[in-house]
Amino acid sequence: MLRILFNSRSPQYKEPFGTLKPGETCTLRVKIPVSCQTRSVFCRMEQEDGRLFRDIPMTLQETVAPYETWGCQFTLEEPGLHFYYFRITTANESFALLKLGEDTNMEAGDKWQLSCITPHAMVPQWAKGAVMYQIFPDRFAKSGECDLTGKLTPYTVHRNWEEEVHWQPTMAGEILNNDFFGGNFRGIAEKLPYLSSLGVGIIYLNPISKAFSSHRYDTGDYKTPDPMLGTEEDFAALCQEAHRLGIRVILDGVYSHTGSDSLYFNRTGHFGEGGAYRDAQSAYRSWYCFRQWPDKYLSWWDFDTLPCLDKNDPQVIRYLIDDEDSVVAHWLKLGADGFRLDVVDELPDSFVLRLKKRIREIKPDALLIGEVWEDASNKIAYDVRRRYFVDGELDSVMNYPYRRAILDFVRHWDDGSGLKDTVMTIAENYPADVLSCTMTVLGTHDTPRILTAVMDDFEGTRAQYANRRLSPNQLAIGKERLMIASFLQFMLPGAPCIYYGDEAGMEGFKDPFNRRTYPWGREDRALQAHYTRLGKLRREYGALRDGTIAFFHAEEGRLGISRQATDGSGRNLEIYVNYNDDPWDIPHGKLLYGCGMKTVADDALALLPHGFCVIEV
Repeated sequence: MLRILFNSRSPQYKEPFGTLKPGETCTLRVKIPVSCQTRSVFCRMEQEDGRLFRDIPMTLQETVAPYETWGCQFTLEEPGLHFYYFRITTANESFALLKLGEDTNMEAGDKWQLSCITPHAMVPQWAKGAVMYQIFPDRFAKSGECDLTGKLTPYTVHRNWEEEVHWQPTMAGEILNNDFFGGNFRGIAEKLPYLSSLGVGIIYLNPISKAFSSHRYDTGDYKTPDPMLGTEEDFAALCQEAHRLGIRVILDGVYSHTGSDSLYFNRTGHFGEGGAYRDAQSAYRSWYCFRQWPDKYLSWWDFDTLPCLDKNDPQVIRYLIDDEDSVVAHWLKLGADGFRLDVVDELPDSFVLRLKKRIREIKPDALLIGEVWEDASNKIAYDVRRRYFVDGELDSVMNYPYRRAILDFVRHWDDGSGLKDTVMTIAENYPADVLSCTMTVLGTHDTPRILTAVMDDFEGTRAQYANRRLSPNQLAIGKERLMIASFLQFMLPGAPCIYYGDEAGMEGFKDPFNRRTYPWGREDRALQAHYTRLGKLRREYGALRDGTIAFFHAEEGRLGISRQATDGSGRNLEIYVNYNDDPWDIPHGKLLYGCGMKTVADDALALLPHGFCVIEV
């Protein structure tokens, strides 16, 4: 039985691919069997709230048995998110045509998405396709000793860099996260040549401001670096040396909440007698949302150590964004190149847009990335549809959907079709410039280490996590899977981000076991060499940094991916991954990198199970 055909990812049915800009012509075509005796076709476009936006009539354009092609052209004039489907009337009935994956479906399924994007958004050129490296500052590298004067107490400092992190609760059952290893700015600076050898172009630092905890998401003083990390001069020197090596530095912007132990809230009194908690007349009182002063207040996820800021309060906005020496201005002037906004879903659109405008006034090519765990193009947070891309609020976001899809593939939970659908959905829904610098992660400070995640999804207690390690056999399989996962991470669109130590073979479950110290001198050299090779390919091939993507195979454990260069170089790539039990013959081409291959007749190559390669065509 013939089906009605429409595929929004194929130029045969929709041009251009993906999002539109105001005034840009979009062409849609639907193929309907002649036997349907079609009388009329409309593209019904809705606004994001489900209200009808436009009914666009489609006309019969050609008949090539057994199909008729119906088409239309239109433009959108204002930025916004839309959803569309088709209404078809035949000689016998009228029905809706919706989608089911790449195929089509009648009267069921989802609507297609179409975003019109502001033409004024500009993504920094240096961020497109760059290799990123995420550093948890206390645990990456240490050089010398720091002046701990002013360090928020109590805290403990490990004597040995290789000791286990503190994971046990206190006698009161509290998890304090107040044990430190002394990683600092100077330690990071000394490791910059190593990061450069990996091909790193962007360092992303978890919070560096003065704070009580080792993770420092409980900000104590936004404008002061934590004494254990060093001074402002140390930070500026780090940025200066990184820039000399062609590496940019972005910081964690934690503007949803502060710590209760902070200059602004000051519940513990570490900052004297002032602060919103201790002084009803404090200048910071309006910063927080008190239900009943001083003990009842809005806090992040009900953690009373993380009181939420009122992001609409004029004083908060001035301090964080607008003032001459605002928080964002302060760090940019010291050398930072942008920010990753923590829990951006909890920041109002107006706040994010204002912050974006301000950082671009100070540094025209500053980068702004948001922490979003889902498809950010249609995200609804707190009952509000977010406008991250249509209004150009963010340059890009963290790309967790890729992580989930890659994990499903390497753990044999997906034959490749699911990964293809995830990748192409993000590619279709995100503006091309945004896609090129999505922060594509496999591991972060919020997830288990990727080497653990590819092998072990154990759920247990912190004591069980502390003592659980991969067996030698699991470790061997895990490293094989990690090589495939990271190969995909670097071959797909976006900015692949290495979580410190993943390239060295670190393992560990979620917080705090994913935050152990970097194993200097104990690295897995084979994995390091693999990541170095991937970084080199990123530097050399524009098709990986900013090229188009298409899948020519995605089933039965096999992936075939095409990356087409858009920089005029003509250096196009084909990527192959074989997770099937049988070898896979691949065509001739210039082999750039691969693993698990053998030569067959006429010097052609075959990809063995658990193999991968990239060739220039």
